[in-house]
Amino acid sequence: MIDIEKSVGFLLAKAYQRACAIFKEEFDSHDLTPQQFGLLAFLWTEDGLSQAELSTRSQIDRTTMGGIIDRLEKEGLVERRNHPADRRAYQVYLTAKGKSLEDELCAVANRVQSKVNAPLTADEQTTLIRLLGKLRY
Repeated sequence: MIDIEKSVGFLLAKAYQRACAIFKEEFDSHDLTPQQFGLLAFLWTEDGLSQAELSTRSQIDRTTMGGIIDRLEKEGLVERRNHPADRRAYQVYLTAKGKSLEDELCAVANRVQSKVNAPLTADEQTTLIRLLGKLRY
């Protein structure tokens, strides 16, 4: 018999659901999903990544990544440009509007982090990040 409430998979799923609920609540007025925000965050760090690079870094399949980019493009936050070294590929760049939202959206993301991490001490947060990093791969 398994104690499901102490199962790592169950607990991770419940923690993920809680984090997503907090994210949706905080980002509601910005009409962004966690995946869309993640893509923007990657581009704020390194603008001009290819769709394949974004897919690899975020661990989101290329087809799904294409849809995320399509949506952000329609919102005027990113644009695709031909890749100079590969005619079949595109690089994704932030538009002026996408760049201008960095400070505002990062402040919202920090509020989400604070709410998600509220039950944990600073040492517990560090340990959790280290352990989740190990489970990630």
